[in-house]
Amino acid sequence: MDSAHYFSVEPAGPEQRRRLEVSLAGRTVSVQTANHIFSPDGVDKGTAAMLRVVPEPPPAGSFLDIGCGWGPLALSLGLHSPAAEVAGVEVNDRAAQLCRDNAAALGLEKVSVYRPEEVPAGLTFDLIWSNPPIRVGKEALHALLLQWLPRLNPGGQAFLVVQKNLGADSLQPWIAAALQDRHPEEFTVSRFGTEKGFRILQVVRSAQTP
Repeated sequence: MDSAHYFSVEPAGPEQRRRLEVSLAGRTVSVQTANHIFSPDGVDKGTAAMLRVVPEPPPAGSFLDIGCGWGPLALSLGLHSPAAEVAGVEVNDRAAQLCRDNAAALGLEKVSVYRPEEVPAGLTFDLIWSNPPIRVGKEALHALLLQWLPRLNPGGQAFLVVQKNLGADSLQPWIAAALQDRHPEEFTVSRFGTEKGFRILQVVRSAQTP
């Protein structure tokens, strides 16, 4: 599978949209996907595994989906918690617009989608869900995680799904060490669960930060 186009701001080739029926937040919904984005055929295996394992989000708060694609996690957050402010971050403009359109079609007025550089500098989050782009490369992945995980509010938590054979078991201690180096004693990183070859990692920020 050629994954390079996931990370392009403007994918090559004309957009060809199609409509799919998918299960999100315990209901069947109609969404649009397109060519040259991540997982155009539906909810990918990692995201599906994560959605089976993670607890339901709180009814309100400020939530973030890192690398939202056409929107399965961001839309699930919005469907579960319509009073919450949900931000999706996506570098691929085609995928970002699909997520916006899918949110609008589902009446999720509090789901917003940004390029990374467009996210307001002071915006912080109570909850982060992400199927992070492992194939973007280790250096870029590490930079992405260190950009967003420190934006957790005190008492906030993040859930990340990573395939075991793509380095989940080495990523967990790396996140823990990197956050400890930059924010001593503020974060705890653990494996929340395992589901069909995927690890769901949990990052919790202490309610009492130094």
